[in-house]
Amino acid sequence: MTLLFVILLSRVYWVQVVKGDFWYDMAKTRWSTEEKLYAKRGTITDRDGTVLAMDTLAYNVSVNPKLINSLDLADEVAKGLHTLLGKPEAELYKLVTAQKEGTDEYFVYRSVGREGLKIDKELADKVKAFSDELAKKHEIKNKDVGIHLANDTKRYYPKNMSASQLLGYIDLQGEAKTGIEAFFDEKLRGEDGNIIYEKDGKRVELANGEISYQPAKDGQDITLTIDAEIQRYLEDALKGIVDQYHPKTVTAVAADPKTMEILAMAQMPTYNPNIYWKSDYENAYNHSIKSLYEPGSTFKIVTLAAAVEEGLFNPNASYKSGSINIPRSKPVNDINKVGWGTISYLDGLKHSSNVAFVKLGLEQLGGEKLVDYINRFGFGQKTGIALGGEASGKININLNRPSDIARASFGQGEVQVTAIQQVAAVAAVANGGKLLQPQIIKQIYDPSTKTTQKFEPKVIRQVISPESSKKVGEYLEQVVSDKVIGTGKNAYIEGYRVAGKTGTAQKVVNGVYSKTKFVVSFIGYAPVEDPKIVLYIVVDEPNNSLVGGGTVAAPAFKEVVSKTLRHYGIAPSVKLEDEPKKKDALTAPDMRSQTVVQAKALLKAKNLDYEIVGNGTTVLQQIPANGTVINSTQRIYLITEQRDKLKIPDMSGLSLRDALEVSSVLNIRLIVEGQGYVVSQQEELIKGERHLRLKLQPPEGAEAIVSGDSSTDNPDDAAGDTSNTGSSDGEGSDSASNEPAD
Repeated sequence: MTLLFVILLSRVYWVQVVKGDFWYDMAKTRWSTEEKLYAKRGTITDRDGTVLAMDTLAYNVSVNPKLINSLDLADEVAKGLHTLLGKPEAELYKLVTAQKEGTDEYFVYRSVGREGLKIDKELADKVKAFSDELAKKHEIKNKDVGIHLANDTKRYYPKNMSASQLLGYIDLQGEAKTGIEAFFDEKLRGEDGNIIYEKDGKRVELANGEISYQPAKDGQDITLTIDAEIQRYLEDALKGIVDQYHPKTVTAVAADPKTMEILAMAQMPTYNPNIYWKSDYENAYNHSIKSLYEPGSTFKIVTLAAAVEEGLFNPNASYKSGSINIPRSKPVNDINKVGWGTISYLDGLKHSSNVAFVKLGLEQLGGEKLVDYINRFGFGQKTGIALGGEASGKININLNRPSDIARASFGQGEVQVTAIQQVAAVAAVANGGKLLQPQIIKQIYDPSTKTTQKFEPKVIRQVISPESSKKVGEYLEQVVSDKVIGTGKNAYIEGYRVAGKTGTAQKVVNGVYSKTKFVVSFIGYAPVEDPKIVLYIVVDEPNNSLVGGGTVAAPAFKEVVSKTLRHYGIAPSVKLEDEPKKKDALTAPDMRSQTVVQAKALLKAKNLDYEIVGNGTTVLQQIPANGTVINSTQRIYLITEQRDKLKIPDMSGLSLRDALEVSSVLNIRLIVEGQGYVVSQQEELIKGERHLRLKLQPPEGAEAIVSGDSSTDNPDDAAGDTSNTGSSDGEGSDSASNEPAD
């Protein structure tokens, strides 16, 4: 007994003293627990605070095969979840009957997979209702039929497909894949924290136990320069192009030329980042910053600006159009080969004459100077926009080859650019000659430090003088305002001064220029005297090879810019008596009793802006009434439902008179602040009655036009003989070259 007692004491001494620290540490591990504290991912909003990306509550669906089979519900569960989640029934049946390998024992947990990951509350409620219905049907008291929902979070994009290539997406595993989400992932995701505390056997925290706490740091909130309203205008316009011309892709970028803040960036086809797996991965590719194009005649703006800056462009000087010989190369032709005879250089710009620009670029500027200006305008180098994967473009002009210089002068050959480069270059022409770095981020807010980082415009260099900038704007304005020979006439907006240039470039297929595949485009800005927006639209392979940028892209430009100017509350600056006289005033056509599809087609054909109010299929009423004299930029509201079912439309840019007319149809009372045009609206409920508060603001230094006229003439650009066009705007080009292009 004494010996046993000695051995016992020795063992106690060994455990308690010699190995005491070791066993104490093990005990602490057993009675302490760690919980992870997840950081909230930062939100992404537009410049006015509209949420574009945010974290939201989600649910994960799992099943308990052991319980399901014990209740004999495998068939019903598989069928029900198939209906709700869309997962193949055979796969679901395999899940709910899953057994451990080599045994007859069922698993107690199986995830449904992608279809059941991070589902929203509406769908989760349906799954819960289905589970409860099964429990009630089979009289299961605890209501557990083996279908379980676990709380989770997911990335949610409230605008669905809007700006999706710009925003990017987060996959179901929580990894940022593209766009802003990927480029700013480190700032957006934050840092997870944890808490370690001591517990008893029932996992209750010990009152005097040690606690280690590392708080989570939520992600930073990013405010983009994007304006959600202008983004919507742009996407609607691009849908119109897709519906009519069915191109491979259509891409557009809008910016403020004074700051190079991107106001909208869109492309078609697009995708919904909330269900990214249902679209082709290619649809997430951002063509605005990654794809390279031969720009065609929109690039003539660079040659024009260089010639004006060097004092070489005389608008009244004349030259012989049609064709021009190039040393050691084939001639360059205008679109109609014979040209327009001897014309002025200004008319050559309006016609988009290739010959005029070869004479300016090759003969007057010379290769070295032309290439220097191309580089100074930022081509061949990244713009520095805060997005991943930006391409630098390609400028491979051989100064010893006159053909390279000649073709570069009108945007063909060894010149490949991105859409964002085009926008930055033309913004420099519009803003007084300053090349600015494009900005997509307005500010970043850090909730941990409560500090805000703001991003200001960044000037890269002065490319041309303010005086040259003004002259170039006046010349480009005539490309749009000349309704007879101006290739950009379809971008004309009554009452506003618009500058612009069309472009049509043949695509290179197997090393030679195709006669049937084109990239057509339009770029411009407005108002010329005080630019608020520069917009570039590029359409890749429209289904009609006989149309150019003036036919395909210019009307969409007009639609977006006119809406944007109204959105900004900018009234027309050109008085009617200063405008070219038209034969007939423009009146609102009669849309009543037309189907919505018919009404849309008719208004689009007349280049009139419209908004559908209601979800009906037939037009019941219209504002303004049929026969009313209207301005070509005025919006026509098509009422398709009875008053009590109508939603309030966007009234931005309306006069008080028109707003009152709309409100009378909606049977809603107005609260008006200020005078002029509607700049904001807010619905309010006062004593149970709907009111709409409108803020009006008169545009500074501009006179409003309440009615006007507009030509219904909308001729297409001359397409010419496409067998001899290399790069043009449907207006003119040389193609004789079969030289391979990059």
